[in-house]
Amino acid sequence: MNSLEGKVAIITGAASGLGKAIAELYAKHGARVAIADINQQAADQAAAEINSAGGKAIGIAMDVTNEDAVNTGTDKVVAQFGALDILISNAGVQIVHPIEEFPFAEWKKMLAIHLDGGFLTTKAALRHMYQGDRGGTVIYMGSVHSHEASKLKAPYVTAKHGLLGLARTLAKEGAVHNVRSHVICPGFVRTPLVEKQIPEQAKELGISEEEVIKNVMLKDTVDGTFTTVDDIAQTALFLAAFPSAALTGQSIVVSHGWYMQ
Repeated sequence: MNSLEGKVAIITGAASGLGKAIAELYAKHGARVAIADINQQAADQAAAEINSAGGKAIGIAMDVTNEDAVNTGTDKVVAQFGALDILISNAGVQIVHPIEEFPFAEWKKMLAIHLDGGFLTTKAALRHMYQGDRGGTVIYMGSVHSHEASKLKAPYVTAKHGLLGLARTLAKEGAVHNVRSHVICPGFVRTPLVEKQIPEQAKELGISEEEVIKNVMLKDTVDGTFTTVDDIAQTALFLAAFPSAALTGQSIVVSHGWYMQ
């Protein structure tokens, strides 16, 4: 059931962290993978690692906030691999401030990467997925913050909530073209993005880094455990390989019980 043999996937922000883990797992299960990242060198390196392990991957430079860059990158993937079956909209950053101190420029940057990036990559992918009703799967990297809020993260929480609306709308519009959509909502995963947050939150909240981990990040889990990159990659594999529209428009929470729905 988990075979992606013959499928083509674009994964944004895939030079590191969750995106890279998904790309590596997809390649192991037969997909040809495009590592789309704002850092061309890092994207090429990640692709080279997959190729050296026997997979098929290419690196693509892509600023997900730039429509021309998104369209050009997507078209390059289709030109090289012949099709597009899966889009993982994963690119993201984190900036933390209380609302009253949040610079408007940083608010706009956060929404542009997470929300505009999701829209632009989806629009570009659908041009290919809709042709002949070929179909495909679009997966957005949401967060428990697609359902919950935390202090200091107003634009992040806002954007991740917004991805639910985009995914649900796509599920309804795309069904006639055999396109499905989902949002994966991880709890805290110890990626470079999360590692960066630990000292930032400690400073903003006036507590130790150990307290940030125990009393902020993992406080509401059932076992005090970080979600892993493999947990998320396996979820992305399951959703991409699922054979029907019985699962579409769904929000899948992977969080050690932090949020239950």
